[in-house]
Amino acid sequence: MDNARWAGRNQDKDRIRQRVWSGLEASGTSIGPAFSRIPNFAGADLAARNLARLPQWQQARVVKCNPDPPQIPVRLRALYEGKIVYAPVPELLKPYPFVRLDPDKLEQKGIQFELAATSQGFVEHGEPVEFEDMELLDLVVVGCVAVSRQGARTGKGGGFADLELGIFRELSKLRPDTPITTTVHSSQVVGNDQLVMMAHDSALHAIATEEELIETGTSISQPRGVAWDEVQPDQYRDIPFLTTLRERLEAAGDRD
Repeated sequence: MDNARWAGRNQDKDRIRQRVWSGLEASGTSIGPAFSRIPNFAGADLAARNLARLPQWQQARVVKCNPDPPQIPVRLRALYEGKIVYAPVPELLKPYPFVRLDPDKLEQKGIQFELAATSQGFVEHGEPVEFEDMELLDLVVVGCVAVSRQGARTGKGGGFADLELGIFRELSKLRPDTPITTTVHSSQVVGNDQLVMMAHDSALHAIATEEELIETGTSISQPRGVAWDEVQPDQYRDIPFLTTLRERLEAAGDRD
């Protein structure tokens, strides 16, 4: 068994991730290595096209999308459709957490959308922003390793997506009905009984694969904010701004 980078936090999810990663590599479906990452897959462009069938996507002006390779077609489609894209710095390793991509400004600078849609490109050419400076998000795309048709999900185990979503809720950057979505390969869709959601986990409203668009109609309760008690010591250590962000949020709460 491959030793996943964040293994050990939840053994049930560890097993599901290992099975999905192994299956993607054994079938030749993954593009590049699958283990310990949001796996890229053959058909990611078709999944992005299916996501774009979602009415909420078509209506969205501001989209947040995870930084991983399988979502390059999602970010690219959003830019070509004139949407503002917020993308997190991979693994939140910079002093600032997000960049803002404005397709009009990119065009004015002569920066190709194909470059800006990659993680290296958007970190270089995007406008650095803090969480507090972000606009209200119309639609969120998160990276997933495994999902269920009822909206359960797991990422690669680092906890970045749920942490981001908790911060968005703390700062009122999400409406109660803002759709949370993903694109995955159809083999990453597992049985409804295989993924157990924790209180701090956010559920999916829509899943796009290379074959279909799944609207989950999820009944899973969404967290109201950051479960700070669940934040791991290594997250505080490895994410440069997390401690100061918590201090800012708590100070703002004390003033209210």
